[in-house]
Amino acid sequence: MPRKHHLLHEEASLLSRVLDRPADSLIKSISAVPISKKEEVADFQLALDSLLEDHNNKSRLDIQLQAKKLAEKLKCDAVVSAISAGPGTLNFKINRELLTKTVLQQVIEDGSEYGLKSELFSGLPQRRFVVEFSSPNVAKKFHVGHLRSTIIGNFIANLKEALGHQVTRINYIGDWGMQFGLLGTGFQLFGYEEKLQSNPLQHLFEVYVQVNKEVADDKNIAKLAHEFFQRLELGDMQALSLWQRFRDLSIEEYIRMYKRLGVNFDEYSGESFYREKSQDVLKLMDSKGLLQKTIKGNVVVDISGTGDPSSFCTVMRSDGTSLYATRDLAAAIDRMDKYNFDTMIYVTDKGQQKHFQQVFQMLKMMGYEWAERCLHVPFGIVKGMKTRRGDVTFLEDVLNEIQSRMLKNMASIKTTKKLMNPQETAERVGLAALIIQDFKGLLLSDYEFSWDRVFQSRGDTGVFLQYTHARLHSLEETFGCGYLNDFNIACLREPQSLLILQHLLSHLAAVAHKTLQIKDSPTEVAGARLHLFKAVRSVLANGMKLLGITPVCRM
Repeated sequence: MPRKHHLLHEEASLLSRVLDRPADSLIKSISAVPISKKEEVADFQLALDSLLEDHNNKSRLDIQLQAKKLAEKLKCDAVVSAISAGPGTLNFKINRELLTKTVLQQVIEDGSEYGLKSELFSGLPQRRFVVEFSSPNVAKKFHVGHLRSTIIGNFIANLKEALGHQVTRINYIGDWGMQFGLLGTGFQLFGYEEKLQSNPLQHLFEVYVQVNKEVADDKNIAKLAHEFFQRLELGDMQALSLWQRFRDLSIEEYIRMYKRLGVNFDEYSGESFYREKSQDVLKLMDSKGLLQKTIKGNVVVDISGTGDPSSFCTVMRSDGTSLYATRDLAAAIDRMDKYNFDTMIYVTDKGQQKHFQQVFQMLKMMGYEWAERCLHVPFGIVKGMKTRRGDVTFLEDVLNEIQSRMLKNMASIKTTKKLMNPQETAERVGLAALIIQDFKGLLLSDYEFSWDRVFQSRGDTGVFLQYTHARLHSLEETFGCGYLNDFNIACLREPQSLLILQHLLSHLAAVAHKTLQIKDSPTEVAGARLHLFKAVRSVLANGMKLLGITPVCRM
């Protein structure tokens, strides 16, 4: 729990007089005690063995005795209201009124930065992070893996940014490769200009599906597709200009979808950026003697160095065209030159673990020490996400499904307020539901998707978080003018007030706003309670924003 650090300094100076140690050296040994809903515990504790130089030679009993003696020697003061000895620890309880005042003031003063100004983070050096996430493919499905990557990657980037690091968010689009041979040929055969303009993602996907069906029966189409991709790799102007339009129109559409998701990127990069640079990578590998030719004529790198074919990574096809791995190597080298990152994080599903291990290993083999700074964050596979239209093909399908289901839910609830923009509110609440549901399980676990589970309103769900935020916001709207100017901490005497303050949790606040009433309470009590609820709402909103959720003010 966040608490103002001057409380710690007070405790440390109290101890320093008895232990004859500088207060600053004691602060590191004092820690906050995790809060318990079941029993009342101390606020801070000092682990004695961290202070005793020869603690290895002292028995647990000796340390216990010393804790007891110290507890008797130390006197309570205006800050510390109780001191007791625990198993090898000294426990301190802070004066309740002071604790309440300190925490409330800090939440209100720090606003959106509350919890980030903690001493825990003060020594953190500022670092440069590159986070690559989402990364869908042009003309292929935006599958649930891309959605998970977007949600998790966005959270990682938000968290690093909140801690004061410099973060570059990259969306690395699958915009190059053999599928563009098929797509270019398919569009020349089955494409429509007006459909491409009005709904590029859908039309390119339809063309891609159709050309894949045809290619199975018609060898000539396979030959045309191969030739088209070769023309792209050789820089043929006509092929490139068609490809460029596919890419530009697709990205425009993606930007619109990401805006609905509340996600933004600093850079829309793509495999195509590295088609030439991947040739430089191959030259460098060749100069280091890393390349070998297989019987089929493909060029590979033997990652294990033992000649074991299962550890070969193909870096060039027999016809000289580049591959995904080669382009990933070129991209990593380019980003190091451009951003000089301290850490680069790739967020993709766990099916790509081997791929990234190979990429990082090849970078090391090429002599790039900074390969150690590259990190893959893998996640589990989501199965069975379907919309009413069937399988998920586009991000838009998911967003529309969320919106329509949430609108239906809201219409069936009696407490739903009249809203200016019900669609936008429904989408924001629905997205919160989706995000919280996704974060609930273990990152690496696969799970079966269920819309019913997403939209549950009871328990730790996104719908419940949004409801609590909106409810607390409406209290401020209703009573704010008169009560928020001045308040008397002494009025927050109920154990429930203190519990809310210690936890700053939405479940407790949701229950408490019914029992700790503002309406019909004396002005001072109403003002103090309103401040408490405002603080809870502020902390709740900060946490939601970190997770990538836009809090709603009414629902």
